[in-house]
Amino acid sequence: MAEVKIEQMDNMQFDVLREIGNIGAGNATTALSQMLSAKVDMKVPKIELLEFQELAELIGGAENIVVGILLTLQDDIDGMMMFLLEKTSAKNIVRMLMGGYGENGAEEFSEMELSAMQEIGNIIAGAYLSSLSTLTNLTITSSVPYMAIDMAGAILSVPAIEFGKISDKALLIQTEFGDEGTEVNGYFILIPTLESYSRILTSLGL
Repeated sequence: MAEVKIEQMDNMQFDVLREIGNIGAGNATTALSQMLSAKVDMKVPKIELLEFQELAELIGGAENIVVGILLTLQDDIDGMMMFLLEKTSAKNIVRMLMGGYGENGAEEFSEMELSAMQEIGNIIAGAYLSSLSTLTNLTITSSVPYMAIDMAGAILSVPAIEFGKISDKALLIQTEFGDEGTEVNGYFILIPTLESYSRILTSLGL
């Protein structure tokens, strides 16, 4: 198994990671459509390989309040996966799920909204993981998802501390879905160990 150096990843390898991101985002949108019993449109996702410190800037800055769903991965792929939503987007998606119900002007999330948000996060994260597992034919086990509402910098410090010694890069898949007036910006972040990157690429014949 060839060792992958993220800084030296070639175009073909990155294209494969981009394709995984596209398929994962498509699966997540389908899962969301089924959950909301409504058609959900998705724009073509933007996919980048970024350093941890660049991630916060892309999500509105380190002090921007976001809702984060965090999972650790093990078995054939080790690492961490996160799904982040800006607070306004999180409120929009919860209202879509709850049929328009929700505290429009309320700053904080109600218990019911938090529960709905956790469920949405579980389903979207599960759709990404399932597509990654199917594409690569690798076994991926995830922890019970943990939800946090905090500043982007604080949430992103978790993988930076945990995986910074292995790699300072993460695969960011930015997707925008919803309809006019209820656009939702979601950020899916995959942080596999270098060995896991190698396994992913080897499983796909690269």
